[in-house]
This record gives sequence, structure tokens and C-alpha cells, in this order.
Amino acid sequence: MKLLDIFGTLRKDMNVIERELSRSIDTDHALLNEASLHLLKAGGKRLRPAFVLLGGKYGNYDLERLSHVAVPLELIHMASLVHDDVIDNADTRRGQLTVKSKWDNRIAMYTGDYIYAKALVIVARLQNPEIHRVLAKAMVQMSIGEMEQIRDFFNTEQTVRRYLLRIRRKTALLIAISCQLGGLAADAPAAYTRQLYRYGYNVGMAFQIRDDVLDLCGTEKQIGKPPGSDLRQGNITLPVLYALQEQDMQRTLLPEIQRIHESDGATDVTRAVEMVKQSRGIERAEQLADRYIQKAMDALQQLPEGKTRKHLQEIAHFVAKRSH
Repeated sequence: MKLLDIFGTLRKDMNVIERELSRSIDTDHALLNEASLHLLKAGGKRLRPAFVLLGGKYGNYDLERLSHVAVPLELIHMASLVHDDVIDNADTRRGQLTVKSKWDNRIAMYTGDYIYAKALVIVARLQNPEIHRVLAKAMVQMSIGEMEQIRDFFNTEQTVRRYLLRIRRKTALLIAISCQLGGLAADAPAAYTRQLYRYGYNVGMAFQIRDDVLDLCGTEKQIGKPPGSDLRQGNITLPVLYALQEQDMQRTLLPEIQRIHESDGATDVTRAVEMVKQSRGIERAEQLADRYIQKAMDALQQLPEGKTRKHLQEIAHFVAKRSH
């Protein structure tokens, strides 16, 4: 199932959001303009804007007003990716050169800063302090999550709980508030915005776990980067943590991770990836992702039946089974 099929009646409005994204980062500065548009042109799922629009269906749906939330949230996501690629020293994303790879780290960092700033300019058009409070709080948590990931590079002793808290901050919160802020911007009932947040949070947790599984099991064509990139960068994800809980696997996997660490990621990670795939790490990670999806479905049961709820259910199923 393709996301465009799931979005259905949103397609026209999503096209408007896409045009607004391009317009929002347009600048007379040639280099900044080219660098800012680089990742945008590479495409993306646009899940966050879609969640904003769907959340808005539970209130007074106003596309112009909702765009002042949908566009900034996607810009914040994009800016975080530009910065992530510097930290991770990543050469490709979505099958394209990263900003830092096409230019350099300095251009990438200032490009990310510029995109963040443009996001704040746009959302400031809404005179709703609650929207600004929720967004600011999430951005703070995202920054903490990024710092925690750097702190835990190659840390094979971290707990699963620590990993889950990190992905909550790095990924799940932005998806959660995308659903919530869509409702808030449309003046949806508070009971609905609470369930939208709960749905988005659980979908976001499942999304990141699935992303970590795909990094090990997907092909470069599917995921737009070389498989095993997380391990090469020192990012110890859930399937690896589960694999390390198996005593026999731990004896062989730990030295392999140490070898990758000592090479500063400049080595082949195929053997380590195969070890994780031979363990129960992938299976257990997928089981946990499924539990988060079920929690998301439970939250939807508290929302009115109809096309919007059906779309949200279909997106959750897509996240659980996606291959890219």
C-alpha cells in the first residue's frame, strides 16, 4: 500500500503543502537556496504534514491555518536530518547526497539553522500560545535526544529503556505533536487532541523501531543509504540491544562492534549485521513495534468513526509493515 493511496482525499491539500514548503525556504541567497532545497527535492513521506491535516479534520478544518503548522513541522524534521547527517558523517539520504556531503559541514549546519528559523517564522503567524508552547517543548526534547544519541554511540551496555526514551525524544514526539497540533489549530475538542497525541506517539515509536530494523534488513535501494549505517556510526539500536542479551551472540557480537568502533566506522559491517539477523533481535524488535501500533489503534477507538479514523488506521498499518 502506498501513502498516496492512503492520503486519498488529502492529495489536493498535500500538494498545497508541498508548494508552501518550497516557497517557505526560498531566498535570494543562491547557495543557501540551493542547499535548503536539496533535501526537499529528494522527496520524503511527508507524514508529519499529513498527520496535521488529519488531526485538523476533528475540528474546524482550515487549510491555510493548518499549513502554518504542517509546513513548520516538516521543516523542523528536515532541519534535524541535515544536522543528523553532519553528526553521523552520512554521505547519502533518500538515495541522494546529503547537504554535508555535497557541500561541507559548515554549509550543512547553517542550512539546518536557516530551515529551523523559517519554521518558527511561519508558526508565529498563529496567535495561539498553546501551539507555541507544545512546539517549543518538543524542540527542546529533540535536542536532548540528539545529545543522548551522541553520548551513547557504541555504548553496548545501555538499557532498552534508555533506548526507548531516546527515540521518544528524537522521533516519536514530533509525530505525536503533528497529530495534536492539527487538532489544536482546528480548535478540536481537548479529548480528541489528547487521543491524537497518544496515537501519534505510539505510531512514532513504532516508526523509529521499524526504521532501525530496516537499517539492518533493507537494501540500499529501499532505504536510500547503505545497510548497517547505524552500526557503522555507532548507533546501537533496539535489534542490536536485543541480540546482545543472548549470551552466545554477545560473545561474538561484542568484539565485532568493538572492531567497528576502533576503525571509527571505516570498515565493513556486514558480519555484525548478519550476526544480529541470526539472533532474535529483529523478531523481538518487530514484536515491540507491533505492540506500539496496537496502542495507537486503541487510541483511535476513542475518536469518532469515519474516513479520517480509517486513514489514521491505514497509516499505522503502513508504518508497521513499511519497507522504505
